[in-house]
Amino acid sequence: MSSDATAAQTDTTSARTTAQASEDSLSKGGQEAAGGESLRRVAVASFIGTAIEFYDFYIYGTAAALVLNQAFFPTLNPVNATLASFSSYAVAFAARPLGSVIFGHFGDRVGRKSVLVASLLLMGLSTACVGLLPGYGTWGVWAPLLLIVLRFLQGIGLGGEWGGAALLAVEHAPRKRRGLYAAFPQLGPSVGFFAATGVFWLLSSALDDAAFRSWGWRVPFLLSFLLVGVGLFVRLKISETPVFAKVLDAQEAGKVPTVDVLRRHPRELLLGAGGMIVAYGLFYTATTYCLSYATGTLGISRNTMLGLSLVACLFLAAGTWLAATRSDGAGRRKLILAGSALAVVWGLVLFPLLDTGQPVLIAVGIGGALFCMGVVYGPMGAYLPELFSATVRYSGASLAYNLGGVLGGAVAPLVATRLQSAYGSASVGWYVSAMAVVSLLCVLALPETRERELV
Repeated sequence: MSSDATAAQTDTTSARTTAQASEDSLSKGGQEAAGGESLRRVAVASFIGTAIEFYDFYIYGTAAALVLNQAFFPTLNPVNATLASFSSYAVAFAARPLGSVIFGHFGDRVGRKSVLVASLLLMGLSTACVGLLPGYGTWGVWAPLLLIVLRFLQGIGLGGEWGGAALLAVEHAPRKRRGLYAAFPQLGPSVGFFAATGVFWLLSSALDDAAFRSWGWRVPFLLSFLLVGVGLFVRLKISETPVFAKVLDAQEAGKVPTVDVLRRHPRELLLGAGGMIVAYGLFYTATTYCLSYATGTLGISRNTMLGLSLVACLFLAAGTWLAATRSDGAGRRKLILAGSALAVVWGLVLFPLLDTGQPVLIAVGIGGALFCMGVVYGPMGAYLPELFSATVRYSGASLAYNLGGVLGGAVAPLVATRLQSAYGSASVGWYVSAMAVVSLLCVLALPETRERELV
């Protein structure tokens, strides 16, 4: 057994001794997961860290749409400053696959729990430091350069977060309840986005524009210091997953899991990444880009758009929960296909609704887009891990998830800005629909997985 695996033995002892616990405990009314861990503890541990890390990620997106262009790129014209702000935002997506490789390597060799703690620390501290970073007026060109470095570190941290949180839930779950367990980490983005938008809305309402642009936007970043402490407290109480404990027992941990993924699961990796494109594309178009477009081009107030985003977030949570929990019965693939097909249509509806300038119709447009995203995203918490074998599951699921983020999330605000400037808002809707078609075709080429054993 490798030295990494030996170091993880203490943390996995309790999971190993209970790895054969009954999968029928929930159906009998119990509150115990497959590895002997309580349902409540697994749910909270997988949910809380994901919510915190996505809060960290989303506050940057909100700040990029509202204020970072002026704070760090004031010498550029408005369009180029917005593009520069969104480009710094995209840096984290480029870093996320690297984070998947780094954290996936240790997650598949040492264990899920310890890697999740490290990713939370890296993400949270990088976010908090953005709140302390002086602007261009104080540090000149060093300010945007350091902003990009911190954003890159954010991306590495988040690259290791989702895969570990999903595996923490799925690998503790009874086979017939994996969709239910995976629903909790999948709700993390909804809650993180709601919290991020809510904090910005409160600050925007309480402060005048000068105060908000001077120091108010920094407050959400500084709150990350507190949130990281909460996340660590919860995650340090959870045990290693029983599935990974079996891998350690059998001495099956691979030496270079990422290489094994590329060698054994290239099809699942590429098609899984393609399936995620629409979820990312919908989210970052309907939130980050639409926030910038509505406030900058349509002239809608910042407070109004932040409030409408809060309402739309409820649609995301509803779609995520409904699809994730129903995937145990209906199947993951069927629901993901349904969400992608609906997104093809909604991409053509989104911007006509926004362009009315009517708050109710704007809420319907953004809320509908986020509901479609939730229907795709909810089942992915179980679907992507089920595509890969246990020895490479952390690396495989994380890479597929985050490569989809590069293709769907990193470029969406940038492409949307250019398309709208050159061809009008309708072209952005066609772009969203095209991403949905790509995801639909990728998932059509993948099998159903809900009956698979996690071995």
